[in-house]
Amino acid sequence: LLPGYASIGIAAPILFIACRLLQGLALGGEYGGAATYVAEHAPRDRRGFYTSWIQTTATVGLFLSLLVILGLRLSMSPEAFAAWGWRIPFLLSIILLAVSIWIRLQLQESPAFARIKAEGKGSKTPLREAFGTWKNAKIALFALLGGTAGQAVVWYTGQFYALFFLTQTLKLDATTSNIVIAASLAIGTPFFIFFGWLSDKIGRKPIILAGCLLAAVTYFPLFQALTNAVNPALQQAIKSAPVTVVADPKECSFQFNPTGTASFTTSCDIAKSFLARNSVNYSNQAAPAGTPAQIKIGDKVVMSFDKGKAGAEGAAKERAFVTEATAAIRAAGYPAAADKAKVNLPLVIGILTILVLYVTMVYGPIAAMLVELFPTRIRYSGMSLPYHIGNGWFGGFLPPTAFAIVAATGDIYSGLWYPIVVAVMTFILGLLFVPETKDRDIYKDD
Repeated sequence: LLPGYASIGIAAPILFIACRLLQGLALGGEYGGAATYVAEHAPRDRRGFYTSWIQTTATVGLFLSLLVILGLRLSMSPEAFAAWGWRIPFLLSIILLAVSIWIRLQLQESPAFARIKAEGKGSKTPLREAFGTWKNAKIALFALLGGTAGQAVVWYTGQFYALFFLTQTLKLDATTSNIVIAASLAIGTPFFIFFGWLSDKIGRKPIILAGCLLAAVTYFPLFQALTNAVNPALQQAIKSAPVTVVADPKECSFQFNPTGTASFTTSCDIAKSFLARNSVNYSNQAAPAGTPAQIKIGDKVVMSFDKGKAGAEGAAKERAFVTEATAAIRAAGYPAAADKAKVNLPLVIGILTILVLYVTMVYGPIAAMLVELFPTRIRYSGMSLPYHIGNGWFGGFLPPTAFAIVAATGDIYSGLWYPIVVAVMTFILGLLFVPETKDRDIYKDD
């Protein structure tokens, strides 16, 4: 509903970012409160099961949003969806907001919080108490690095990066991609509750750390299998048509661009960005300093250009480069899109479901674990910060980091090193420093 740049100028993106910040702050306040509220009402031996229902909501929300988007895409033209149809899901969310406000108004404080408040034991400075002393700050630090960081990258890889990989790397059309992701979410979502229940029996740590370890060990073969199942022509081109980028290493940037505002204009950056966007694997070869980058595809050589030095001719040179490079990679067998007739849908859904199962392993028990790590007086603040830093920073930066790694290395799978390294870090630190909390009395220190 915000006016566009053409109407109000620079105020449009400022207002948009302000709204997104408010949305993030609202979400940040909601999750910690919801997890704490449910856990403090749950029986001691069923906190994992009770809080796991909260953990289903993010994935169910993604599932429902995919259904809404699918319905809109199928009911209108692509032009209409791009012009105004994309706004409809945001407007529909007003209904959910009204329902959530009504529910919130019916709730009372948990008995534990009401008791310490009545006794005057509540914290007047919860942030300072939670993070201003090493005793509590180290709990938050290990909860972040030994818990939520790995949970976040597994969560984002299994849902958002999987969708990105399908559409941007494997060139599967958006409608089919949304359908297979939605199917895997529908199959996998009940396992949030299963692993929450199981964590009440065997502990939170074994399940969360097993999910991180399984993800780290199997991501490469799973995503390679996904390529074979979705776009076998791409896999064949990668094997049969090697590509080399010959460039001055000093001209090659690490193309990390989380805000979409950075500009990479050297001949090396332009060549690598083009190949990464078109899912072309390539090796890197150093060239003498000052030499314009070139792409070698068999006997074909495509010269890149420096857009920053091209001046007024930059746009024309870019069109010519893209035209020539596109023709070269198509001639080498790199497809413009996945052939839907060759997509193995059951196998694709099966692979995606495995990725979602890893998500349920790390995410199902995490709320109970975080609640049990902190005393009542600082529980809300104590668990919220590591959760949101883990998911906002470690998870949120996954797509741009993965793309930058792919562009730098020339391997379409190399972006997976980011979630793998973080998941392994969480496995090691969680194993060594995060206590098992399943049988903890969360009111002992009140």
